[in-house]
Amino acid sequence: MQHETMRWVIAGAFWVIAIAVLIFASNERRRLKELRGIAETERDQTRRESETRHKELLIEAREEAHRLRDEIDEENKERRSELQRLERKLANKEETLEEKLGGLDKQWEMVRAREREAEKHYQEVLELKGQQKTELQRVAGMTADEARAQLMKETEDESRMDAARLIHQIEEEARTEGEKRARDIVTMAIQRIAADHVSETTVSVVPLPSDDVKGRIIGREGRNIRAFETMTGVDVIIDDTPEAVVLSSFDPVRREIARLALEALVLDGRIHPGRIEETVTRAQEEVDTMIKHAGERAVMESGVTGLHPEIVKLLGRMHYRTSYGQNLLDHSIEVCLIGTSIAAELGANITIAKRACLLHDLGKIVPDAEGPHALLSMELMTKYGESAAAAHAAGAHHNEIQVETVEDVIVQLADTISASRPGARREMLENYVKRLEKLEMIADSFPGVEKTYAVQAGREIRLMVRPEIVDDAAAHKLARDAARRIEEEMEFPGQIKVTVIRETRAVDYAK
Repeated sequence: MQHETMRWVIAGAFWVIAIAVLIFASNERRRLKELRGIAETERDQTRRESETRHKELLIEAREEAHRLRDEIDEENKERRSELQRLERKLANKEETLEEKLGGLDKQWEMVRAREREAEKHYQEVLELKGQQKTELQRVAGMTADEARAQLMKETEDESRMDAARLIHQIEEEARTEGEKRARDIVTMAIQRIAADHVSETTVSVVPLPSDDVKGRIIGREGRNIRAFETMTGVDVIIDDTPEAVVLSSFDPVRREIARLALEALVLDGRIHPGRIEETVTRAQEEVDTMIKHAGERAVMESGVTGLHPEIVKLLGRMHYRTSYGQNLLDHSIEVCLIGTSIAAELGANITIAKRACLLHDLGKIVPDAEGPHALLSMELMTKYGESAAAAHAAGAHHNEIQVETVEDVIVQLADTISASRPGARREMLENYVKRLEKLEMIADSFPGVEKTYAVQAGREIRLMVRPEIVDDAAAHKLARDAARRIEEEMEFPGQIKVTVIRETRAVDYAK
């Protein structure tokens, strides 16, 4: 009985468990179905949101495309307006140039007409010569050779006077027009720039706090000063000058390194060979940085872009070089600004003129180089990727090679203006005196010259002539011949004015 009860209990428990499992399974299926429904709903919602977002992005993209298209259309419109403005400006310049060319053609025709008139006069002189020859032989009873000699002399004198008058008239007209135009261009170019120049020197003075520092600079048995001179390559001059030491060297870069190093040593107070080497190295780095900054300043002030880094360094080194007292870097920047203004006025290639003017003196800072500095500049520009036209313009600025383009002439003119304007350069006294003596010697060599005076610091030479030997027509020829000979035999900055003075005096006394 007890076992039967246990079986019924177990069977009941089994059925209870089975029913519970069935109920749990049914609940789970129902829950799973609900979850699937929720998932379907969320998936549909996500799809709808995705489609909505996609449509919004398409709308935004279309709006952005329309905006960009409007901006591009506006930019194109502005560019077309700018191009039209530039085309109108170019057309105006072309019309102006054609008018100027027409004026030159008229002047050329006038010169040709005067040449034909001179030829006509010459033919008339030949006819008169024949008539005079016949008359002289008949009346004077002279031999043919004697009459021919006299006739040739008279005809030659008359022809020379006529030719001198005609040449003087043509030259005066051409000079008046050319000088007016050239004066306008040059004056405007000079007015647009202003530059300061330092004086040339081969020494630097380093101030000392007291004369006691001189002993430490010299060191025991001179070891400090020897080490300093060996490392810097400059001469240290310690004399009786109170509280100062002089550094002497023809290399301005080394002299600047030595100056900075010595000032640092004096300020620090520790002066010995090891400290000297460390200080000189640091001064070298500082000067290299200063050179780089000087080159970058020159590039920025001149407006020249795209230069090779090595050329920028060479420009920086020009800051420490002078020529006749004129700072080489400031001179190059000034030439660049002047050349740019002239090129713009003449309608030349501004880019070529600007680069050639800035780099025309690079050859002056090439160490241990042989040959004219203009040709060295051309080689450096070619080496570092500058155009052939710009390199040729720089190489031709002292006529070592033939001038071929208007840009070549612009570089010559800008260099001459910068070098010859008042205050730009100074000459050594000996060279200055020799130039004046050479000027007076050339002028005295012409017949009829009684006395010569070099004035205006050698920029003008005045020739006092004998009136009985040199007449008015011959005076013009004498001035022209003297100017040509000065150009051939001398080298000088700027220009030299030649003035011939002919004066006739009548003197009497009342008693």
